[in-house]
Amino acid sequence: MADNETPLISSSELAKRLGLARRTISNYAQKGWITPALTTPGGQYRWRYDDVVAEMRKLAEERRKESD
Repeated sequence: MADNETPLISSSELAKRLGLARRTISNYAQKGWITPALTTPGGQYRWRYDDVVAEMRKLAEERRKESD
């Protein structure tokens, strides 16, 4: 995972970078598919982009293995 020096980004920024809807990001987090680096006291997620990309790649690999 990325170090603590990597900047945190909002769900909206993460969605924009990934080409997904912000709600999709929230759904993935609720299902445990991706993990926020931080949840604010107000319940908003903050992310490290590289960590999320790594988690999504791992999930995709696992799904490919399951379908083989």
